[in-house]
Amino acid sequence: YTDIETTQYLDKANHASKTESVESEIFYVNGTLISRIVKKDGKLLSAHDEKKQTERVTKAVAEAQKTKSRKQEEQEITLGKIMEVVDVRDPRREMLRGRTAIVFDFLGRKDAHAHAAAEDISKKLQGTVWIDEADREVAQLEAHLIDNLKVGGGLLANIQKGAVFHFEQGKINNEVWLPVVTDAWFQARIVVFSNLRLHMQENFSDYKRFHTDAEQGKEAKPVALH
Repeated sequence: YTDIETTQYLDKANHASKTESVESEIFYVNGTLISRIVKKDGKLLSAHDEKKQTERVTKAVAEAQKTKSRKQEEQEITLGKIMEVVDVRDPRREMLRGRTAIVFDFLGRKDAHAHAAAEDISKKLQGTVWIDEADREVAQLEAHLIDNLKVGGGLLANIQKGAVFHFEQGKINNEVWLPVVTDAWFQARIVVFSNLRLHMQENFSDYKRFHTDAEQGKEAKPVALH
């Protein structure tokens, strides 16, 4: 699929002072996400940068073919992980984009035991989730941080409480639910930089299904199993 990530640097009045965008092609090898940058700020890469991307992606694919990485899965925030560390309240039904959704509010439990970074983040969230009633899939999630979030123990970034997150999924080709857009507004101190006000948005599109086929060669011979 195609992933377009747009970052706006905001001033104190929350007006964009600078905008950057990166368009990437995303695919998976043995469960490992592989990203190939194709455009920056709407422009195709130079021949030099394109060559570097090809070399990097080729190396990443070779490594992914050898082993299945689970690091990505551990860092993802899923509804199941959120539910383990939050309290749920006020269940109700609402219409969302023409479909019936089960809606409830949630609040992170500070005393909950977190097994991974994603769960630790969820403990600091308060928000609302919309579940498509027919398909039992997350259609939309809105949340905000109720406490400061330290990334890498505060060495990489410190995101201030009040940050707002928005996530939407859609039913692609009337077959499977997949991400459509994510939005985040936050203020953070990142590494050596001063406090930054950012609006980051990711748009996902052009989902494609890939098929693989295997054929038995004429020279193949049966082997007895012991």
